[in-house]
Amino acid sequence: MGEVLRLLQAEDRGENEGQVTSAFHEPFSEDQNEDFDEDEFKGTSVSLGAAEDNPRLDLFLAKELGVSRSYAKSLVIEGRVRTLREEARLKPSSKVRAGASFVISLPPPRELELEPEPVAFGVVYEDDDIAVIDKPAGLVVAPAPGHWRGTLLHGLLYRFPSMRVINGTERPGIVHRLDAGTSGLMVVAKNLHAQGFLMELFRQRKVKKEYIALVKGSLPRKEGSVDAPIGRDPKNRLRMAVVPHGKPAVTRYEVLWLRQGCSLTICRPVTGRTHQIRVHMSYLGCPIVGDILYSPKSDERLDRPFLHAWRLAFPHPTRGEVMNFRSFLPPDLRQFLRGRFSTP
Repeated sequence: MGEVLRLLQAEDRGENEGQVTSAFHEPFSEDQNEDFDEDEFKGTSVSLGAAEDNPRLDLFLAKELGVSRSYAKSLVIEGRVRTLREEARLKPSSKVRAGASFVISLPPPRELELEPEPVAFGVVYEDDDIAVIDKPAGLVVAPAPGHWRGTLLHGLLYRFPSMRVINGTERPGIVHRLDAGTSGLMVVAKNLHAQGFLMELFRQRKVKKEYIALVKGSLPRKEGSVDAPIGRDPKNRLRMAVVPHGKPAVTRYEVLWLRQGCSLTICRPVTGRTHQIRVHMSYLGCPIVGDILYSPKSDERLDRPFLHAWRLAFPHPTRGEVMNFRSFLPPDLRQFLRGRFSTP
């Protein structure tokens, strides 16, 4: 805990602003995991409408979905694209008229071929096998309905051309994820060996990670854990919730300080369910500040959840040595803390 407070003080003084360092040595507790849910990425259907005329259907799909033209062509050939009017079988060369609507049945991501494009994110460390990045809040990790272009995955393939040899595999390079509104450290694989190695580390819970969260209210204990199953919220399909027949989920936490009705907290997810930390903190009656999905009546002036993945440690896939990293709070969260808690 002392290191966290020293780090926050250093940030407040502007020391090494925006940098990430591997110089921490405090041991992690055992059995931690990450936001990694193997059931999350599945095939889906999406509807697209054409705002203007397009010369070819495959070009239209490639642009709208953020995939390669060859992949868009294969979608059409395989019969995965149809119009709402159930017209004759479409061809890749079919013309697209303004106002036309299409339904596309996308296969699971293991078959997805993405078109690389420039996307802004920080790179903390890289070698031939891995890259450790600092994901900004607002960046979606992988394509999903409503986010077919401009994802981290598109940017990784653009930034690291060597990763294109694994394009077309299931989530190329992605071995874990962060929610769109969460910032902080992620490790990505740059080849198939590293991807398989890192995914196995996550399955065995050998990757160590910690989050800094600011939550509303006072948690039950200074140090504690939440052991409550998580599943889809039956009342709101956009949310997850603690439900009787959900998947097992455990989060450990440590309160750093309590001020003006808010607790600055370290969270250590043991399991890796979708929205796990956000759901568990809300379940305890202490939703994360800025999280309008799990605290819709929030009046805090923060446009994303106060949740940051600040520490990461894992064995290197080739050398075997343990790699350690930490990330300062990004400027928006530091400014919020100063504005919210500074004494006039």
